[in-house]
Amino acid sequence: MVLTAGLGTRLRPLTDVRAKPAMPVAGEPMIRRIVAWLVSQGVDDLVLNLHHRPETLAAVLGDGRDLGARVRYSWELPRILGSAGGPRLARTIVGADPFFIVNGDTLTDVDLVHLANAHAASGALVSLALVPNREFLRYGGVQLDAYGRVTGFIRRGPSAAGSSHYIGVQVVAGRVFDGVELGETASSIGGVYDALIASRPDSIRGVVSDRAFYDVGTPADYWRTSQALSAASGASPVAQGFSPAAGSLIGRGSRIDASARVTQSILWDDVDVGAGVVLDECIVTDGVRVPAGAIYQRSILINSDDELVVTPLVL
Repeated sequence: MVLTAGLGTRLRPLTDVRAKPAMPVAGEPMIRRIVAWLVSQGVDDLVLNLHHRPETLAAVLGDGRDLGARVRYSWELPRILGSAGGPRLARTIVGADPFFIVNGDTLTDVDLVHLANAHAASGALVSLALVPNREFLRYGGVQLDAYGRVTGFIRRGPSAAGSSHYIGVQVVAGRVFDGVELGETASSIGGVYDALIASRPDSIRGVVSDRAFYDVGTPADYWRTSQALSAASGASPVAQGFSPAAGSLIGRGSRIDASARVTQSILWDDVDVGAGVVLDECIVTDGVRVPAGAIYQRSILINSDDELVVTPLVL
């Protein structure tokens, strides 16, 4: 199951345009990157939960067939059900037990076979993919004992030094969610999992590795992750008749006037940049028309009711 129903409130105003997993990262929607990674490791039967801007997810992924996957959807209406309530609702669609749960808003290269084998060998009900928590002032931590058992979760800050960081991939036995009422909103960490640790201390294990992890929690995170992945892959998308400067990413159907200057910026799909425009370290979302002569630096540009809305991009 891929968790894709979240509101992405910290990523606004970008998530007013697309659901976070549908946003392009280095030229490819994040959810397509996640699905391609899952398929490459033999996980090709997927369920996504939907709530916020569901049409944007369906538009970029569909049934997943072109990526070699079978994708189905679990609808959460009228309210979002959370990291435990969502899987509880989707269990009958998922079918498998145990099953992977993967966050739809983070990118990693965790070895799923190793995680699944470690889970089976441990006898745990939940196995969390972890990395050393090197940014404990930014991320909360997972506490482990000497045997790899999760003993608790801790808030970000100095007390999280020496902990591990959960990177959004886990293996779970379906019965973990039996105590959640169908259609009820519930959390895993901070809710169901904490209660499980209290009642059965050996039920949740951590599998620690040093795998890559990209966070896309804020507009600044999104900008940095897009630039990093673009540099790593050597991606250099080209708009119609225009070669962008190093570091710029140009989406499908976008048009940039030859006299415009676009540097270190991210343009989504169907953007139209007029004559003499200067864009430096900007994010320009779907369908925006940037008028001739406009100059923007470190800004986010979106369409709202057919009007251009500009907000600062704090990097």
